[in-house]
Parts: sequence; C-alpha cells; structure tokens
Amino acid sequence: MGETNSVTPSIAEQRVNRSKTIVRTSIIGIVINCLLAGFKAFVGFLSNSVAIILDAVNNLSDALSSVITIIGTKLAGKTPDKKHPLGYGRIEYLSAMIIAGIVLYAGGTSLVESCKKIIWPETVDYSTVTLVIVAVAVVVKFVLGQYVKKTGEKVHSDALVESGADAVFDSVLSLSVLVSAIIYLVFKVNLEAYVGVFIACFIIKAGIEMLMDTLDEILGKRASKEFTDAVKETICEEEQVGKAYDLILHSYGPERYTGSVHVEVPEDMKAAEIDALERRIAAHVYEKHGIIMTGIGIYAVVTKNKKLVKLRDDVISAAESCEGVIQAHGYFCDDKEKTISLDVIIDYDIEDRAAVMQTVREKLAGDFPKYTFSVVQDIDI
Repeated sequence: MGETNSVTPSIAEQRVNRSKTIVRTSIIGIVINCLLAGFKAFVGFLSNSVAIILDAVNNLSDALSSVITIIGTKLAGKTPDKKHPLGYGRIEYLSAMIIAGIVLYAGGTSLVESCKKIIWPETVDYSTVTLVIVAVAVVVKFVLGQYVKKTGEKVHSDALVESGADAVFDSVLSLSVLVSAIIYLVFKVNLEAYVGVFIACFIIKAGIEMLMDTLDEILGKRASKEFTDAVKETICEEEQVGKAYDLILHSYGPERYTGSVHVEVPEDMKAAEIDALERRIAAHVYEKHGIIMTGIGIYAVVTKNKKLVKLRDDVISAAESCEGVIQAHGYFCDDKEKTISLDVIIDYDIEDRAAVMQTVREKLAGDFPKYTFSVVQDIDI
C-alpha cells in the first residue's frame, strides 16, 4: 500500500495545514523574540546588567530555534522518493535535537558569564524604563509561550511544544531578573549575577529535557493509550472482527506511521472474505488515522463448537489469573493433536518475567493435563 496511491485528500490536506501552522507560529516566534532580544540587549548594556543581557541572548537562541523548526518542517514535508519511500518526517526529530543543543549551549554560556560576574562584580544601574521593558517582556514571553505550546500540542510538533515550554520558562526567568532589580533598588543588594546563574541552570535543565524527549521519539516511544485504543476501535468497527491485538506502530515523523495488527475473525471465513476485510481495515485506518497498515494478521476464533469455545475461555482465564499477567490472546487449539498455542503479556513492572511465564505454563499444564501448551511471552505495546 504505497503512500502516493493511498493518500486521501483529507490526510494530505491535514499534513499541509499542519506544516503551514508550524511555519506561521514559528515566524511569529522569530519576530517577537528578535524584538525582545533587541530591547533587552539595549537595556542590559545601558544598565550594565548581565542578567538582562543573558536574557536577551536567550531570546536570540529562541529565535534561532524557530528558524530551525521552519527548516526542519519544510525538509520533513519533502515528497517520498526511491531513497526514502516513507518520506522525510523524521527530520523533525533531528531539528528538535538541534534546538536542544542550542538551548544547552546558551545555558552553558550564560552560566560561565554569570560565574565571572560573581567573581568580578560590576555596578548596575536600573532605571524606570529598564523595569518597564523587563516587565512587558515577562508578559509577552508568557503569552507567546502558551500560544506556541498549545499550537504544538494541537499539530503534534515536538519542536513547537519544546519552544513553547522554553518560552514559558523564559518568562519566569525574566520575572526573576525583574525581582532582583527591584531588590537592588530597595535594599541595595546586588543579586544580578546569582540570578544569572539561576537562569543558566534553568536553561540547561530545559535543554536536557528537550534532548531526552527527542531521543525517546528516535528510540521508539510508546504511542499514547488514547491513540492506540482509537485505532483498535476503528479496526473493530468491522462486523467480522472480534478484537484487535498486537498493534505495532512505527513512526516516520509526527503523525506518519506504518503499523501491523492481529485481528480475531470467525474460523469459517474464506480467503477471499479475509482479503476483502483486510483491504477495508487498511483503507479505514488510513483514512481516519493516517496509518499505513503494512500487515494484518489473523487469529481464527472458534464460534460454533461450544465445547471448544468454553475450553478457549477457560484457558485464557487461567492464564490471566496468574499474578503479573496483563493479557492472554492469540489462542489456537488443535484438538486432534491436543496442542494449544497462547501469547501472554506480562507487566513491565515485574522484575522476573521468566518466573511468571513458568508459573503460567505450570498453571495451564496442571489445569488442562490433556493438552500440550506452547506459551509465548508477547510484548506490552
């Protein structure tokens, strides 16, 4: 099922709109951050305030981050080709890593400069204009951060979410600069350089968190339960599908997935019927969720033989009664050979999962001595 032939207008339009939204939001961020950086740098040099100057540098790093977000979004939207048949969506993860690197560099530089000011302090000169500009910057940065973050969550852009969260942090840090200025004017206590260290540490912390979040995406982060449940619900809308299991999603960038799944169907379905069912599932899942289903496996379910139906229910119940077992599925019984196959999912919080598997095997062998069991440990995805 190729991307070019299967893209429906609705999915294609959603991706175009997403790209436009990210670019538009990033441009707004660039303009505002450049203006704030200019004002803060001017005021910082006039007042000889290292904290305000570092705040200005932080705004410039935010503007650069927005530029990288735009470039990454544009590159990620390139048409799939022979070399990259599933597209360039993962470039967005790389752009998010670069942004994290910029934030870490800005934080490290700020920390060094602030420490220098602690060792070699300088006199600061705050004016009313300085305080007003910093106060306005606090409000502007907070509003910008909320807007960018909410937009990023709406279009599932890690780069925007991280930029928005960083902007909200910046507003808090700018507030700390304002507070230190007021303390200096009232009590003549210069906390400037120490506030700079505080700002730098926050910037570094934010950069590390951004980097770790992006690495999680690259390594293969678990999709949200809400999303996977919605996909399974879509699959189970087909009348012939009982339940869906083993949904595995591979991310090729935000909202760009390939996937595979196992579905339960009546054992008497013919090959042509299964073929038609798989095509309907693939089309429906792509249309609704934008996922290219690369494989749909089949679990044949006994529905007419009451004795075998009861055996199936009893075996699954016995397996799921064992402590640590989340789910048992993939049941298959060859009643002539007296063999039963079963997949078992064990909670990741269990340290010794091998022991749980052994318990399950012993439980099934003891409860159903006439049958030979093949129990496989499945992955909790």
